[in-house]
Amino acid sequence: MELVLDVIMVLLLIVGAFFFLVGTVGLIRMPDVFCRMHATTKSDTLGAGLILLALAIYHGISLISLKIIIVIAFVWITNPTAAHIIAKAEWNKQKEL
Repeated sequence: MELVLDVIMVLLLIVGAFFFLVGTVGLIRMPDVFCRMHATTKSDTLGAGLILLALAIYHGISLISLKIIIVIAFVWITNPTAAHIIAKAEWNKQKEL
């Protein structure tokens, strides 16, 4: 059973790191603010969630895992909200020009 958990953790870490890499490449390669923001917020939210989930699995059923799950929920709520606010500010800025 421990081997299965180790394999799951490694897969979650690899996939999470892949999504962080994709977000970084999207930030560099995309042409405008909206595309860059879309690439980074979607992939960073998923990457952080997967890596933190791997960390929660590593700690097993404990108070630390509960705190990590709360952090995952916080990231899932705040990251899209911040992206929406940034997009709205950029949209209003472009309307003024």
